[in-house]
Amino acid sequence: MLLLALDTATPAVTVALHDGTAVIASSSQVDARRHGELLLPAVDRVLAEAGVKLEAVTEIVTGIGPGPYTGLRVGLMTADTFGLALGVPVHGLCTLDGLAYAADIEKGPFVVATDARRKEVYWAVYEDSRTRRTEPAVDRPGDIAEQVAGLPAVGAGALLYPDTFPVVHEPEHVSAAALASLAVVKLAAGEELPAPRPLYLRRPDAQVPKNYKVVTPK
Repeated sequence: MLLLALDTATPAVTVALHDGTAVIASSSQVDARRHGELLLPAVDRVLAEAGVKLEAVTEIVTGIGPGPYTGLRVGLMTADTFGLALGVPVHGLCTLDGLAYAADIEKGPFVVATDARRKEVYWAVYEDSRTRRTEPAVDRPGDIAEQVAGLPAVGAGALLYPDTFPVVHEPEHVSAAALASLAVVKLAAGEELPAPRPLYLRRPDAQVPKNYKVVTPK
């Protein structure tokens, strides 16, 4: 196995290679506005560090969010393109699951929260590092305060709202290394991974204006 993992659902542009035993190379850069610019160089860098060619990759896993429309689709389209070009399987994994798997929390429950902008967070509650208790959702922190009261939190979204998430653990951003490791564990256990389809949870920011008139030539 040589599994290529990537994620662009958060400000982190992150890539990793896993050989079925361990992560053999990884790269992470935090820049919310340069996903498209940074992802392919990161893939090249990770392949070079591992001393392998892209053609050696046997499986691909990509973070499926939840995340903002523009950043998330960069990783998904790249993963789909690689999968088609190489003729290898492409799997999805919830980005929040990757954060939970890497969390520095020995015992749950705990909550994972990423920044959804618009003063909201993408979030889910976890029983442990591999078991999600609730479906991913997007809400204002104040609206979920009772649901997450007393729970330690993980993620950059939690750091933004200390009134709702007073105890925050590492990591701040998801890493492809964690996604790759989780994917390998799940595949080895015979678990079926989600399809590489986006979890947007809400409509994109760009909308067609109301009362828009289509003008066509006569």
